[in-house]
Amino acid sequence: MSTPERTPTPAEITRWRRYLADERAEAAVYRDLAGRREGEEREILLALAEAERRHEQHWLGLLGDQVGKPLRGDIRTRMLGFLARRFGSVFVLALAQRAEARSPYADDADATPQMAADEQVHEEVVRALAARGRQRLSGTFRAAVFGANDGLVSNLALVLGVAASSVPSHVVLLTGVSGLLAGALSMGAGEYVSVRSQRELLEASSPNPATSSALPHLDVDANELTLVYRARGMDQQEAQAHAHEVLSTLGAYTSPVAVQRSEEDEHEAVGNGWSAAISSFCFFASGALIPILPFLFGLTGTTAIVVAAVLVGLVLLGTGAIVGLLSGASPLKRALRQLAIGYGAAAATYLLGLLFGATVG
Repeated sequence: MSTPERTPTPAEITRWRRYLADERAEAAVYRDLAGRREGEEREILLALAEAERRHEQHWLGLLGDQVGKPLRGDIRTRMLGFLARRFGSVFVLALAQRAEARSPYADDADATPQMAADEQVHEEVVRALAARGRQRLSGTFRAAVFGANDGLVSNLALVLGVAASSVPSHVVLLTGVSGLLAGALSMGAGEYVSVRSQRELLEASSPNPATSSALPHLDVDANELTLVYRARGMDQQEAQAHAHEVLSTLGAYTSPVAVQRSEEDEHEAVGNGWSAAISSFCFFASGALIPILPFLFGLTGTTAIVVAAVLVGLVLLGTGAIVGLLSGASPLKRALRQLAIGYGAAAATYLLGLLFGATVG
C-alpha cells in the first residue's frame, strides 16, 4: 500500500513560491543580459537562463495546484533585472555573481543536490564572464578609482589642515585649488609614465617575430632553439623534445617562440598610457573639487569643514562600494574601509593643523 503524499505546510508553500519567483526573476536577468551580448557570451547567458528554468520546474512540481498568483522576485533580483535591461555591464555581472553566491539551496532539504551544485557552478560561470569585463576595465578603471580617491583624501586633508590653522577662508580656498591642479597634473603625468613603462617592459620581454624566419636555417643537430626553451624555464630534456617538435612541423607552426600568455592580453590588462593619464587627471580633479565646494559657495569656519567632510565621506562610500561590486566582494565592507582610510588621513592633518595654529598663535 503506497504512502499518501504529505500535505505541505503553509510555511513551505510560502518558501517554495518565493523560490519560484526568484528563479523566474534570475532567468529573466540572464535573458536580458544575453540580449546585450553576442557570440559565446550570449550562448552562455542563455544556457544559465535555461538552467534557472529547470529549477523553476522543480518548484512548480512541488507546489502543484498551490502555485497561486505569481510573486515578484526579491528586491535585489528586481534591481538586478532593471540594471541588466538598461546597462548590461560588468557591474551587473558582478552583482549577479554575488546573487548566485547567496543561494540557500545547499541548506534546504526541498532543493535537490543537483540544484545546489548548479548554483555553485553558476557563480563560477558568472565570475568568469565578469572577469572578462574586469580585464578590459582594469587599466583605465584602476587609474580612475585611484585618481578619485587620491583627490578626495589628499585635498580634504590639505584643506582641513590649513583650515585648522585659523587662516582666512580665501587662503583655504586658494590652497585647495592649488592642491587640485598640482595633484591632478602630477597624477596624470605619473600614471602615463607608469603605464608606458610597464608596456615597454612587456614589449621588451616579448619574443621578436622575426626570429621565426631563422628557424629553417638552424643546424638540427646543434639546435639553438633548445636554448630558447631552456631560458624560458624548461629542463634540458623537455626543451630538446619541444624544439625537435617545432623544427619538424615548421610548415604548420606559426610562432615557435610565443610567450605563455598572449602579448595582447597582457597589454590590455595594463591599459593605454594616454587613457590612463587622462582618466587619472580628470578623476583626481573631480575628487579634489569636492572638499573645496563649501568654500567656493561662501561657507567658512567649522561649517565649511563639516560640510566638506560629509561630502567627501559620501563620495568615499560610493567609490568603495563600486570597487567592492567590481571585485565581487562586499560593497558595504569596501565602502566602510574606504571611509575609514580617508577620514583617518584627514583627521591626522587636521590635528596637525590645530597644533600648528596653536603654536604660531
